Amino acid sequence: MSRISTPESIAAAPAASKGSLEAVNNLLGTVPNLFRIVANSPKTLEGYLALNGALGQGALNAQTRERIALAVAEVNGCNYCLAAHQYLGSNLAKLDEAEIEANRRGTSTDEKAAAAVGFAVKIVKYRGKLSDSDFEAVRSAGYSDEEIVEIVGHVALNTLTNYINEVLGTEIDFPAVETLAV
Repeated sequence: MSRISTPESIAAAPAASKGSLEAVNNLLGTVPNLFRIVANSPKTLEGYLALNGALGQGALNAQTRERIALAVAEVNGCNYCLAAHQYLGSNLAKLDEAEIEANRRGTSTDEKAAAAVGFAVKIVKYRGKLSDSDFEAVRSAGYSDEEIVEIVGHVALNTLTNYINEVLGTEIDFPAVETLAV
């Protein structure tokens, strides 16, 4: 059970959040609990959706974005985000089970993607305090300045949702997934 109220519908959400929730519903065909619980703060919802939308139009492809989301959720121990991104990774980004498992373990079956996922994991684990060799590894894998900044942006975006879900106890509304024992 969540620690704060989760509006049961768009109509039950704060008035200033209803337009954002309608946009989510139009895009996804549903409004997952994450969005409904964040709707308690219309400005937080607005900010999250703006960053998510901007990064979704960025240089990183959907597969890499989902790989990063899975890795960050695993490191942060967020079962809600693991469930959501396992579902999205499989159904929207078309990642196979082996890839999803690799991503959750901080790597990838794709060599270039492994560099991005590993970089993202180090950002989380070391709170951004990376060595020059950590940075050079992602650069040597072929990532541009734009893509490197976006990797950091995706780590921040996913850490935001991880923290929201863990602090607020968001009820999982995707097929449940448990963190790996690594």
